[in-house]
Amino acid sequence: MDQELFAAAMSARQNAYAPYSKFAVGAAVRAIDGTVFTGCNIENASYGLSICAERVAIFTAISRGYFQLEVLCVVADTAEPVAPCGACRQVMLEFHIKEVWLMNCAGAYRKMKMTELLPVGFGPEVLEK
Repeated sequence: MDQELFAAAMSARQNAYAPYSKFAVGAAVRAIDGTVFTGCNIENASYGLSICAERVAIFTAISRGYFQLEVLCVVADTAEPVAPCGACRQVMLEFHIKEVWLMNCAGAYRKMKMTELLPVGFGPEVLEK
């Protein structure tokens, strides 16, 4: 288990704004230089305007100039390790994240490769051909 990312994601989860679903999620992403960025889910009464913790963490890294990301951890209070939604998987693929730690608050985890989470993804390399 990636203890550093788990602790960062758990801490970020405390800031979740989830008044509608009551489903708080935290995420942490590590850049290739070791810098860690965190995010939490932020809901809105207009549900389509809500954003997942994973994308907040990734977009925070990108907004700070970190485009080379390598691993992400997502955590929620679930019976089994929580998995990212399809939109988050596509964003992870866009920024070349290779490994994802799915976790719950109790520390149960499942380490997965992006190729397992999104086996037939649409990435930037498609447009470069």
